[in-house]
Amino acid sequence: MENKDYRILIADDEPDILEFVSYNLLKEGFKVYTAKNGSEALQQAKLHLPHLILLDIMMPELDGVEVCRELRSNKEFKNTIIAFLTARSEDYSQIVGFEVGGDDYITKPIRPRVLISRIQALLRRYQIPSTDENESEILQLGNIIIDKNKVQVLKDGIECILAKKEFELFYLLASKPGKVFTRDEIFKVVWGNDVIVGNRTIDVHIRKIREKVGEDLIKTIKGIGYKFEF
Repeated sequence: MENKDYRILIADDEPDILEFVSYNLLKEGFKVYTAKNGSEALQQAKLHLPHLILLDIMMPELDGVEVCRELRSNKEFKNTIIAFLTARSEDYSQIVGFEVGGDDYITKPIRPRVLISRIQALLRRYQIPSTDENESEILQLGNIIIDKNKVQVLKDGIECILAKKEFELFYLLASKPGKVFTRDEIFKVVWGNDVIVGNRTIDVHIRKIREKVGEDLIKTIKGIGYKFEF
């Protein structure tokens, strides 16, 4: 897809930030929509179904974390890329953001070249869900069914709602039961070399997957990584 085909929503309560980011994205040919608070961000997201959403953490009415949590609870936004815009660099805020399904953090002050580079890297990872059921890549492991194209996990016939990165991580581990994936392998496949995430990101995602799908499926191999067993 070319830049002109991508829709990007920016949500920030600072008019200067909205104007600055919008200008730079429009200059690159993206379709850009804006929101000045969390409630408006939800409305704009449902109206335009953007491919990527940039969310400020601290916004009135609903903060970025609340907006992300709400979006990830809606199947329409399973594949939407969500990145947080924030001046806060504490590990705590990043962990919370990843827990609710965020894909990346972009720290203020924002440099135009860095912003465009990060967005291009994130969009390269965007996957358009297939509508052809015959193309579906399905893993069936005991009572677990994982459909890659539908981004769906079923356990005993009941759907387990995973955020986008949680699903990608779970699918990776389940694709080769018994294989130990190192942390470096997981970072490279799930997040890619172009995206910078904190050291605890994998641990947070593993914990959320265990809460949703089951504690016994993913084994921790101390000092190395994780493996899937059933």
